[in-house]
Amino acid sequence: MSGNAGDRLVDGYTLVVFDLDGVIYLIDRPIPGAVEAVRRLHAEGRGVAYATNNASRRSSEVAELLTGMGVPARAEEVLTSAAASAELLRDRLPAGAKVLVVGAEALRAEVRAAGLTPVSLADDAPAAVVQGYGPRVGWTELAEAAVAIRAGASWIATNTDRTLPSDRGPLPGNGSLVAALVTALRREPDVVVGKPEPALFATAARRAGAGRALVVGDRLDTDIEGARRAGLDSLLVLTGVSDVPELLAAPEERRPTYVALDLAGLFDPAAVVRVPAGSVPGWSVVGTGGGLELAGAGRPLDALAALCAAAWSAAGEPTLVRPASEAAEEALAALGLPA
Repeated sequence: MSGNAGDRLVDGYTLVVFDLDGVIYLIDRPIPGAVEAVRRLHAEGRGVAYATNNASRRSSEVAELLTGMGVPARAEEVLTSAAASAELLRDRLPAGAKVLVVGAEALRAEVRAAGLTPVSLADDAPAAVVQGYGPRVGWTELAEAAVAIRAGASWIATNTDRTLPSDRGPLPGNGSLVAALVTALRREPDVVVGKPEPALFATAARRAGAGRALVVGDRLDTDIEGARRAGLDSLLVLTGVSDVPELLAAPEERRPTYVALDLAGLFDPAAVVRVPAGSVPGWSVVGTGGGLELAGAGRPLDALAALCAAAWSAAGEPTLVRPASEAAEEALAALGLPA
């Protein structure tokens, strides 16, 4: 899709699956244009779902948060790694089994709702440890988890996101806390439930029935890779964690189908581009001494498509991009690339 395409991106799909942090909101503030985009999808009668690795809220709480921001949402539209983790434990453990919960109260509530018994101490002899993000998780909780896992408890991580987006920049996410236990235990979790594992997106796709689902995310390592694992098309929006340098260096399993600066790309053909593109009107890219040189003029997004094609053909390694014209310098600035 290019700026000359007449069809809107959203017209090719019956369901749009949104990540939340970095796509719809940052912490507790809606990202500009997000409320209008979701309302427009609902007004057109299109299916909407939300898939989030954040395990600090229950599905009903996420729906309430979105509704409070002006985004119409129902609990059944929200898929969280906390709920998915609790369902996995329910299927693996006998009813009432003890589970040591490391994370927010929402994760504890999901474990309880699954018919299991949440505990906090290794001395309670839990059958499993489930670890999710919580803003108050500290050394004490991690120490109890380490003792329980060494004693034989299975270890389930809701997700391994290294960071969380915020208006202050990326902050430590559950993956950073999981890494602390990995270092202490010298082993990996038995199961990671959230993205990039395909379970959340596969569930959403089933809800689409015979139609096609589009995943919209801000992270290459979770949203985009998870969509690819689930066999779904994806749109990367540049409103959260992943930026253009990371995109140019992305390995094949983390390359999106489309890129847009924000959610306007769902509706405006001029605000989205399919990547990669070997030939783009107005732009050319050549390799120069370990870097890339961008020449020509046109849309910054078209320049990005051409740069992706060149960088990915060179194995997606990090590379310096230089402008060969004033228009190229302006395009690189618009994409957040230093000239």
